[in-house]
Amino acid sequence: MPITVHDLQQDHEVSVYLTRSTEYLGVLGFTEHGKRHATLVSRLASKVLEQLQYPVRDCELAAIAGYIHDIANMINRYNHGGTGAVMAYQILSRMGMSPEEIAPIISAIGNHEEERGHAVNPIAAALILADKSDVHRSRVTNTDYATFEIHDRVNFAAECSELSIDAVERDIRLSLTIDTQICPVMEYFEIFLARMVMCRRAAEYLSCHFSLVINGTHLL
Repeated sequence: MPITVHDLQQDHEVSVYLTRSTEYLGVLGFTEHGKRHATLVSRLASKVLEQLQYPVRDCELAAIAGYIHDIANMINRYNHGGTGAVMAYQILSRMGMSPEEIAPIISAIGNHEEERGHAVNPIAAALILADKSDVHRSRVTNTDYATFEIHDRVNFAAECSELSIDAVERDIRLSLTIDTQICPVMEYFEIFLARMVMCRRAAEYLSCHFSLVINGTHLL
């Protein structure tokens, strides 16, 4: 039977690594990167390819990549994409996945960081778009508002984020509702501009246009 994202969600090793990842990043003051983020990115990555009418199995591979893309945060934040690709190879090989399916998944995981990543295949493009779209106050683990840094403020200010795909118009849109009393829109661009450029290039790989809408205003 083909490996599915459900198999990954039931796997003890994967569960431990995702739990530890968000625990360790929390110590360093990062936003949530555990099962919540993994589940959301998995669903969105699959949705991107599904809406663009890619084969069903490609959608499932995107879901798998999305679920385990941040697994190496357990080791170190630096180059967690590259390290995560190696970890994913070992996990998926253990589960019996074929090299033909492992290859695009680990390429996607190894290319999801804005510092060094590129949309090298459809799964990678979908993962980039899904990952960078998760901006929401539920990701903030810091409970002391007085000590919020810019990442905390930007995420806490995001009351709603939605990634929508129009297959007819070939438009992929990220719509955000931001409380500008918590964080001005300029602060969003200060830390997320590179991510939005990456999303634009990922959308272009899928022959689409990327749009960013904040509080009803088209900014990209």
